[in-house]
Amino acid sequence: MLLRSLFSLFSPGGSRGRLSILIYHRVLPEPDPLLDGDPHADDFRWQMRLLARSMNPLPLDEAVRRLQERSLPPRAVCVTFDDGYADNAEVALPILREEGVPATFFIATGYLDGGRMFNDTLIETVRRLPSGRVDLTPEGLGERKLETDADRPALIRELIGRFKYQPAEQRTAETEALARRFDVRLPDNLMMTGQQVRDLAAAGMGIGGHTATHPILTEVDEASARAEIERGRDDLEALLGRAPHLFAYPNGRPEKDYAAEHVRIARESGFEAAVTTAPGAARPDSDPFQLPRFTPWDRTPMRFGLRLARNLAEPRERRAA
Repeated sequence: MLLRSLFSLFSPGGSRGRLSILIYHRVLPEPDPLLDGDPHADDFRWQMRLLARSMNPLPLDEAVRRLQERSLPPRAVCVTFDDGYADNAEVALPILREEGVPATFFIATGYLDGGRMFNDTLIETVRRLPSGRVDLTPEGLGERKLETDADRPALIRELIGRFKYQPAEQRTAETEALARRFDVRLPDNLMMTGQQVRDLAAAGMGIGGHTATHPILTEVDEASARAEIERGRDDLEALLGRAPHLFAYPNGRPEKDYAAEHVRIARESGFEAAVTTAPGAARPDSDPFQLPRFTPWDRTPMRFGLRLARNLAEPRERRAA
């Protein structure tokens, strides 16, 4: 009751409505110490139950339309997923259906059917390295030790930071070469199949564009950015028989990861709205191509709810100028 009252205070609906949009990437079947930023099934279940009972979950396309029409219900919230992990279909979908919560899945189409994102190549490589010292001099990190529970997550963070802003083809090639150098066999079932994307759509979930290979758009030229955005759109249209209307900028930070020209490209590519990773809640006068989202990190219902309320009270969201 306390949380519901807080949500109503900060998100009264109508002309003063505010829209909370949550970002997820994965929902794990069980806790994983190397993926402690992602919820496991039990946590995700109570999170969705809290949203269903204390807020008004809406499909993102409907919420965007009603936000602009100033007809949002009080406590409006949307759930979104980025990238296209298989556990979205295998673990998250049954829980979403159980709790009656709609969601939108932004798919990086180049990794469907056996692909793997560079960060997962790094995570799964570090997971499989033997304990002891590891020589990462070719990666510019020198020698690292893998002895305590904290060593592997720390190394993963360093490696992701080292590769993240490389061009997509280069970072894929170099991270795969790292795995080969240590003779590591990597999983090829982390991302969805095309059929799983169709299954999500058939279940009434939204499907949105997220480029093909998830480049940081500010790190590629404009022609390459356009090609990535349009290829992701076209792949989804071929898969589902209709073009997606919603888009999520890879990584999504204004100016750092996308800029004004990418907002323009998204609009010119036929999308009707796009989401970022700038924190805050969208207002009726928010740019529909720069809608803010935030990640709910907390692992208890009260903290989770209070973070939702605090996000609703955030000042105006950041945008690419």
